[in-house]
Amino acid sequence: MEYHLNTPLKEKDVRKLRIGDIVYLSGLMITARDAAHNRVLKLLASGEKLPLDLNGLAVYHCGPVVRKLNGEWEIVAAGPTTSARMESYEAEFMEKTGVRMIIGKGGMGSRTAEACKRLGAVYTIFTGGAAVLAARGMKRVVDVKWLDLGVPEAMWIIEAENFGPLMVAIDSTGANFYADLKRRVDKNLMEKVYPKIGFK
Repeated sequence: MEYHLNTPLKEKDVRKLRIGDIVYLSGLMITARDAAHNRVLKLLASGEKLPLDLNGLAVYHCGPVVRKLNGEWEIVAAGPTTSARMESYEAEFMEKTGVRMIIGKGGMGSRTAEACKRLGAVYTIFTGGAAVLAARGMKRVVDVKWLDLGVPEAMWIIEAENFGPLMVAIDSTGANFYADLKRRVDKNLMEKVYPKIGFK
């Protein structure tokens, strides 16, 4: 199925999504990698407010390439960062911020899958190597926070327009595309490949 969704995302809409569904996203989204995830959690733990209410938004694992023209930021390229880097943060990040969609590449683990199930969220993937296509779905830079972390690690607040295609890789039932694929590959190795080559 193909869906065109707008942020802030509603739980009922996110819970309709299933592995393999394609999503195009419009509205506010943010970029956040390791350093931004860490800062968000530290600020919330100390009782401070975030610069933006993230409830219902999407967080994109991305360190964009940007330039400034006539005083305005422009996204030049915005390919996804490998999401496994954020696995240790993501469940808590989702719970404490209320984000409903994670965007990245390469899959995430069981803690994130469990959080998606419990909180009504999804993990989606954007094709690696298509950074210019990603930038086309970013209508404008609304703001940027925490440039002291460096351009790739800062929190970029983006107005998206039909950003995608995004494929659902973890849905709100906790089903995980990459984990399922690994199980199938392992089963084929054990039952079909290893016996043929005499590997035990």
